[in-house]
Amino acid sequence: MTRGISLKQAYWFLAACGALYIAFISILCTSWAQKHALYVHKFHTMWWQDLAKPEQFGFLKNQVQPLHITTPDGEVLFAWHVVPIAKYIANEESLIGEQNISATRFTESRGFDSLSRDPKSCLVINFHGNAGTVAQGWRTDAYRSLSSGASDKIHVLAIDYRGFGLSTGTPSEQGLITDGITAVQWAMDVAKIPPERIALVGQSLGTAVAAAVAEHFIRVPKVEFAGVVLIAAFSDMPTLLLTYAVKGLIPILSPLRPYPRLQRFFSGFLRDTWDTSSRIASLVRRSQKVNLHLIHSKDDFEISWKHSEALFYAAANATSTLGLTIKQMEAVKLRQDLHEGGSLEIWNADGMKRITKHIVRYGGEFNTRYNFNGLLIGETGHNRITTYPCIARTVQHVFEPPDQDKQWDDR
Repeated sequence: MTRGISLKQAYWFLAACGALYIAFISILCTSWAQKHALYVHKFHTMWWQDLAKPEQFGFLKNQVQPLHITTPDGEVLFAWHVVPIAKYIANEESLIGEQNISATRFTESRGFDSLSRDPKSCLVINFHGNAGTVAQGWRTDAYRSLSSGASDKIHVLAIDYRGFGLSTGTPSEQGLITDGITAVQWAMDVAKIPPERIALVGQSLGTAVAAAVAEHFIRVPKVEFAGVVLIAAFSDMPTLLLTYAVKGLIPILSPLRPYPRLQRFFSGFLRDTWDTSSRIASLVRRSQKVNLHLIHSKDDFEISWKHSEALFYAAANATSTLGLTIKQMEAVKLRQDLHEGGSLEIWNADGMKRITKHIVRYGGEFNTRYNFNGLLIGETGHNRITTYPCIARTVQHVFEPPDQDKQWDDR
């Protein structure tokens, strides 16, 4: 009798869980819920801090200057310009003595002068992931790290997309792409930084923005940047959702894996598809000297490193008019085993096109816990990697490429 009751209770519990899950997925099919779930733009932890006062986030006085950038469709983006530390030290007295300049008068600041008037200055335009603001989580540490390879000349421009932080508007795929294009146009037209001294760096959702922006500018008239660096990228949103779990814990469509028709049915409601794979292939085909770098942590439990593997193949395949098999790629690509540091693969084509993939073994502290599937996972492999030396090294190599690739293959 007791066993019969417990089985019945288990049945109804599972049925209730299934009903809740279907209700959850059905809600996500609506435009409003989908937008908030994908971009999480209303979430942040900056309640007691002021983005207009970057010193509250550990920066030196006037090392970071807030600014506004207006998009063609009338949205006002909030952004930070981060002066690299060696450049700051060289101009410390004048920067400290400068009165606070509002975001609308940024071009009058000494920080702007240090960027626009130095013929050697380089600019990283940083596109962050979903949720939060320019100051969320590890992002402020990432800005400090990005310029560490050449701290006398690598500046950082970090933007909040529309609907994020202090920026106006509501996020969408086309909207975020417009924001990215506007930031680049500002860098070239207002700051007068030529594209060969600009690198696009994206993390997570930001990789899709960076890829779309680079692909936009490679069309007529062609604009080639110093490099594009994608950290924890994904091939496209429908494919990602088949395996994605929020913080490695809450699955989206993976529970429907035994029911592919249902997966396809719910995927069909997705409005913003972010097809990075196709955009990367288009970028590589159209470019004459693409410099693309994919970096991913093997302990990333939000977006699997297999996505960067797929993007590497898509990019390399686009260098051939006839297409390449995986076997052909394996025979030609350069590979180095970095042991505990992971592995590095390089694809060179047409003498000028360079595509690299660095799979890092460890992307952050390993905080032990279990997800709903009973799998042991860690928490921070997805975000903390942005602060790691492998990113700073890649950015420095984008602006100052090594004289010659080492011809190695440890397979």
